[in-house]
Amino acid sequence: MTLLPYDRYCDEIVRQVDELRALVTSGADLSRTVPTCPDWTLEKLVRHVGGALRRAEALVRTRAQENIPAKEVPLAGGPEAQGDPAALDAWLAETARMLVDALREAGPDTKVWTWAGILDTGFWARRMTHEITIHRADAALTAGLPYEVAADVAADALDEWLQIVEFIQRSKARPGIQELRGPGRSIHLHATDAAPGLNAEWVVEFTEDGVTWRRGHEKATVALRGPLTTVLLAFFSRLPLDSPGLEVLGERELLEFWLERATFG
Repeated sequence: MTLLPYDRYCDEIVRQVDELRALVTSGADLSRTVPTCPDWTLEKLVRHVGGALRRAEALVRTRAQENIPAKEVPLAGGPEAQGDPAALDAWLAETARMLVDALREAGPDTKVWTWAGILDTGFWARRMTHEITIHRADAALTAGLPYEVAADVAADALDEWLQIVEFIQRSKARPGIQELRGPGRSIHLHATDAAPGLNAEWVVEFTEDGVTWRRGHEKATVALRGPLTTVLLAFFSRLPLDSPGLEVLGERELLEFWLERATFG
């Protein structure tokens, strides 16, 4: 498993925030409910993303050694004006600039608090990249707009998610994820459109001690095959398993069992 370069994460945060800003100012209905996050409207989703970036910026800028609650971060909730695309756009632009400036100034190895035991700024550069990667998909699906993400970013998002599942199992933070155990069961993810050098295939194994995973092409209890972006969104429960271009081969019930329990937040 190979992380992307630190500078690439910084560049990707800027690029993806710009994509989200374009959606906000496209005339999309900010009051529309997000189908994949039904407790949120599109505006609440955008404010959530910006708030997460603001909190990460505060942690990195101050070299925090303990958590900083969101309520203590200035403008973490977004602009005061509601339903104002221009205000949201300006807030997102400033947020991205602040975070990326803080990350670049700190560099990848500065020690800072995180919730996952990886105590450096590199964690936040990667985590915020994929915070946007997935929630930008939520926004695009809500607005009925196309969604694209670079292949190496999509692959790294899957790597990171599997690492998060491993961490949550070890920390016993979410009971549902604890049920992803037991020998003799496995999931294979296979991106059918990725360049060979990307090695965009994953094997996820259930063991008595928890989930383990690796990149590779192997037989499994169930396989999910399709274009990389579609596999990514299906594995994050953003698209149904019967979406165009996807194939589920083997015991579909195991994949559904995973998707019901492997949730974050």
